Amino acid sequence: MEKTNKSQAEKIKEISGTNPLKCMKCGKCSASCPAFDAMDIKPHQFVSYVVNEDIESLAKCESLWMCLSCFACVERCPRNVKPGKIVDAARQLVVREKGGNYLKADEIPALIDEDLPQQLLVSAFRKYRR
Repeated sequence: MEKTNKSQAEKIKEISGTNPLKCMKCGKCSASCPAFDAMDIKPHQFVSYVVNEDIESLAKCESLWMCLSCFACVERCPRNVKPGKIVDAARQLVVREKGGNYLKADEIPALIDEDLPQQLLVSAFRKYRR
């Protein structure tokens, strides 16, 4: 089980493209979070769970799905840790482990409209994948 948790933490780091070890636990990310009151694990705590490789507890928490993906925490982080991206990566990991990859990579180019802004695609993906 220990080996699995470690590989899950490494996957979250890889997917998010962040270094959670840079977090100084200042709490600015949590203070700027509009969903703070509804969360059982706060944004700065997500970072700690990844650092401590406690991905099993992270995957079971309600906060994983309460995050609005507004990235206010990403903007406020003085160390560029990007807790919102860690939350998003943890979601992806949970969905993938449940077998929830809905699109294959080779199916995506056929769906892309050249006139559609890329940000719209990302926003729609975040909203409708839950």
